[in-house]
Amino acid sequence: MLVMLAVRTASAQTDGVTFLRDVLPILQKRCQTCHRPGEAGTGSFLTYESTRPWAQAIKAAVLTRKMPPWFASPEFGHFLNERRLTDAEIRTLVSWVDAGAPQGDSGGSKPARVKWTTGWNIQPDVVFTAPRPYVVPAQGALDYVYIVIPTDFEHNTWITAGEIRPSDRSVVHHVSAFWRPAGSAWLKDAKPGVPYVIPKAQLNSADFKRTLNRSAAGAQPLQLESGAEFLIGYSPGMPVQDFSIGHAAKLIPAQADLVLELHFTPNGRTPVEERIETGFVLAKTDPVRRFLTISNWSWNISIPPGDANHEGHASMRFNEAVDLVFMQPHMHLRGKDMSVRLVYPDGKSEIVLDVPHYDFNWQLIYYEAKPLHLPRGTVMEITAHWDNSVNNPANPDPGAEVRLGEQNTDEMLVCHTGITVDPYASLDNVVTIEGGTEYQK
Repeated sequence: MLVMLAVRTASAQTDGVTFLRDVLPILQKRCQTCHRPGEAGTGSFLTYESTRPWAQAIKAAVLTRKMPPWFASPEFGHFLNERRLTDAEIRTLVSWVDAGAPQGDSGGSKPARVKWTTGWNIQPDVVFTAPRPYVVPAQGALDYVYIVIPTDFEHNTWITAGEIRPSDRSVVHHVSAFWRPAGSAWLKDAKPGVPYVIPKAQLNSADFKRTLNRSAAGAQPLQLESGAEFLIGYSPGMPVQDFSIGHAAKLIPAQADLVLELHFTPNGRTPVEERIETGFVLAKTDPVRRFLTISNWSWNISIPPGDANHEGHASMRFNEAVDLVFMQPHMHLRGKDMSVRLVYPDGKSEIVLDVPHYDFNWQLIYYEAKPLHLPRGTVMEITAHWDNSVNNPANPDPGAEVRLGEQNTDEMLVCHTGITVDPYASLDNVVTIEGGTEYQK
């Protein structure tokens, strides 16, 4: 009797569900961030007319919890930007579809239309754009392209948020924006505003590999030996990056250059002209903390053909006390899952992020509900798995042995990690990237 009563109660709560009264508030809260013109989601959910054709797809996506894209297990961690649907919201959406997706009458309670911005999701104080577009060819595996843009900042400049906007997302695998100091030797042959590809002879040189390995395995969180530092990134589904949490900001030194690292993936049909815009919000006051993005990653990857559950590891040690702000797992098409564990100096440990079903199409950033203070000596351990079998529908070649590489057909094991430190602290020894466990045949 109690079970029957519960079923009738749940049914009564969703009887007569309409779009205007019941569904639209959920879409505004959970979906419209991506599902509107110019953003990452397929289809626009701003109005009844634009949403109605997607009704069955919405039902399937919410029942499987494919949408909204949120892959962190609820068993570990608490996140500021969590967008998981509640059970009640799922029942409302499914009942609406099952009833024929009626528009209905708002009954005077129709929510006000959200005033989404067109284009930028931030209000940038400065925008940097390459002087001319880059033509992405119709086919082929492309090397990374670099574009150097002088900032002309006369003084050290603090930024509290950043956003990268491609003109055509379909051909952009990722964009990474760095600053490099004036007079840097990094990309010294690149002319301002002119797309540049590092010569293969240089990439394959012993000196370049030693430099890269020292940067990866060394103590400092900076890129290469030039002092260049990562600022912001773009990849599919990535939200705007906010550095203001805890009254923090990122630093761009006076007269630094902005360096864009561009990874394009041709659509296989037609050439595309792509012009990247990079915008920053400038801090109005001096920050209390300095924001840094560190990449905890493995450079020892070798995945056997057909292996459906190959395991990889990476770790890094914090040599100074820091506050942990976010984590962003990154793998490629064979990525299956990733978990992040913190091991504290007293021997205690905890899992702070578990992504049991990684999806390459959504490069989500998981912001801590409140920054976690990590004492000096804390170690961050990453465990991940890849599916290189025929059962992985995204697998480009189950018969290949897969190693570390830049292309989608290669693999990576990275957890980009946002931390804050004292704004004037020395960065020489903040972290040690300890690398990954090499696969042993």
